Amino acid sequence: MLFTPSTVERLMHMANPENRLQHPAASGRAAKILGVGIATLDIINQVERYPAEDDEVRALSQRIARGGNCANTLAVLSELGHACRWAGTLADDSGAALIQQDMTARGIDLDAAQIVPGGATPTSYIRLSRATGSRTIIHYRDLPELTAAEFAGIDLSNVDWVHFEGRNPKETVQMIARVAAERPELPISVEIEKPRPGIEALFQLPAPEISLIVVARACAEQQGAHDPESFLRQFAAQSNANLLILPWGAQGAYALVSGRDLLFAPAQPPAKIIDTIAAGDVFNAAAIAALLDQQPIDQVLQTANALAGHSCGQLGIDGIVESARAAQLIPK
Repeated sequence: MLFTPSTVERLMHMANPENRLQHPAASGRAAKILGVGIATLDIINQVERYPAEDDEVRALSQRIARGGNCANTLAVLSELGHACRWAGTLADDSGAALIQQDMTARGIDLDAAQIVPGGATPTSYIRLSRATGSRTIIHYRDLPELTAAEFAGIDLSNVDWVHFEGRNPKETVQMIARVAAERPELPISVEIEKPRPGIEALFQLPAPEISLIVVARACAEQQGAHDPESFLRQFAAQSNANLLILPWGAQGAYALVSGRDLLFAPAQPPAKIIDTIAAGDVFNAAAIAALLDQQPIDQVLQTANALAGHSCGQLGIDGIVESARAAQLIPK
């Protein structure tokens, strides 16, 4: 086994230099990562500034791209050299064709995708402010999400890591339980982007089912949190995951190990903020890759901050790994 069944031991194993030769990423072999979540069609309009209500403004530019938290994370992990597979639902329309073309071009395996005949591709309409680099997203979705029954048909025998978006909690709990039962040594990460009905079921899964939970700042703030350290400790009280990570934007990122050791790494912003779309997804990818590389947890935060910050200095996330390595922001 690559990791022991205990969540703490799994994470400490990844951070222990003596074990590096046993891990695929550390030995130079690409880790095989399965991501479960959504893929979307993003229509991005860049504007000079956010319009006021009832304003009429002209877009400075427009681009159409494949989006979706998990899909973005896999795109970056693929660029980092890992073998990625995506599991989720796709419509059978032109938007889904664009998504499939984009992900296939990035080397992401789509054999586990489920096609929904007559479905409509989820679409995010995004306004990107040139003045601040921040974005507003209006998301439309009318497509069923992946079910636990569909996930049951996915082969887990050749997987090194499984990453879930924290969506559709009732089904996702069953998917995680299946992974933990069939492959108890596998690290499992979950992203909690926002509060959702029943999402607590994902926090409270018995150890060692989840190795890592990444909680988005927006999720914390929607629950009234203003102090990241206090929020993280409160969250740990209701979670059985032994590694919690809380990115806090321009203020940096926090981690809590086993509910005790609080770590912090400052943000690494670019000289100019151009585009913050998918910065959180980039952070997640960098954190997973750093754990696969068995970096210590404090270094994991630094690596994730570096790549996420670098992504904010360009339009889109294409090529960020190569340019970040050229700038010596992340190791080659």
